[in-house]
Amino acid sequence: MTLAPYDLNLRHLRAVAAIRRCGSVSKAAASVALSQPALTQGVAKLEQQLGLRLFDRGPSGMVPTLAGGQLADRIEVAASAMITAFEAIRGSSRSGFRGTENLVTMSQVRALLALASGGSFVVAALSSGLSQPSLHRAVRDVERLSGVVLVERRGRGVGLTPGGHRLARGFNLAINEIQAALDELHALTGVDVGRIRIGAMPLARARLLPMAIARYHRQRPTVTIEVVEGPHAELLERLRDGGLDFLIGALRQPLPGPDVEQEPLFDDRLVIVAGSRHPLAGKPDVSFEALTRFPWVIGRAGTPLRRLWRQLFESRGLEVPPAPIVCGSVMTIRTLLMEGDFLTLLSPIQIRDDLATGALAAIGDPIEETLRPIGLTIRADWRPAPAQREFLALLRAMIAERTIRGIE
Repeated sequence: MTLAPYDLNLRHLRAVAAIRRCGSVSKAAASVALSQPALTQGVAKLEQQLGLRLFDRGPSGMVPTLAGGQLADRIEVAASAMITAFEAIRGSSRSGFRGTENLVTMSQVRALLALASGGSFVVAALSSGLSQPSLHRAVRDVERLSGVVLVERRGRGVGLTPGGHRLARGFNLAINEIQAALDELHALTGVDVGRIRIGAMPLARARLLPMAIARYHRQRPTVTIEVVEGPHAELLERLRDGGLDFLIGALRQPLPGPDVEQEPLFDDRLVIVAGSRHPLAGKPDVSFEALTRFPWVIGRAGTPLRRLWRQLFESRGLEVPPAPIVCGSVMTIRTLLMEGDFLTLLSPIQIRDDLATGALAAIGDPIEETLRPIGLTIRADWRPAPAQREFLALLRAMIAERTIRGIE
């Protein structure tokens, strides 16, 4: 059985980073509010849980092993995420305790995250295995420590305040770092585990991502891969919250914010698509004016795809054609195209097989002015765990081999 972050004691984890930073137990004990015997016992217990020696003990002090150094690196990042969150919710207020990140416990972290995810104490209790009284007490203790109201009543239920959401984000990022540390330590002991959580946008879901996942699974069958679908804005917030490791799909311009980075992988161009029985199917040199005479299926207002679509006509001085169907699902769109005289804009990658079988028809060639970079979006401070790093390396290699795109 492999360990999970909630199996560990936060003070014991902080002790590892403190000892590495201070070089001795006596100096480290004061910085984490533990006695020297308690700190020594805590580190020993942690080493027993992990099945790894974290420090070499000697006359000159305690020197971290490879495992201890890796764990300390991750704990420093986790602590920084919590410190930043507590400072953000307190602002200039002097209420609460200073150094709260050194006082909060793993049970309190778990309680707030369960409430943030579940939306009620009842659901949070079921998902976390904690009793409702324990949840109430843990969340109130965090409020007392921080000096900030984290939960408010909403009708018959409860919800997190803005401060509660901000703190939950910091807690979640910290838990992710601890999980990444465990993945790295498990790898040192020969345990092949890991998890990869991917936010997938439409183009990636069609071909690129399934091919990469299939190949990766053949190499690492014990790694868990979760693919989450949704609008870019929703996936981006989950990425910022630490709920996703990276996003893959069309990149955004301008950059969504200084807290994220984008890595282009390849360029994609869109093509106008119709059903094989459409009046324009198979006709050469179809004009844009002719395209205005048919109804379109296109994504919702505000999306990059819809903006591109409008520009195709407006830049030519043409009236934008009617778009009575607003839809972003390729599965739904392809059926609509087959059943009516609709037109749409899609990447050839998304409908490669339908174009090959003749179920759908491309009207003209891919349009140069619809060129858009496809790639990865990650948190600016993200350090991938081994499984995540290997998956990204495989993905980049497959694109370099030109075997994943399937559009040559």
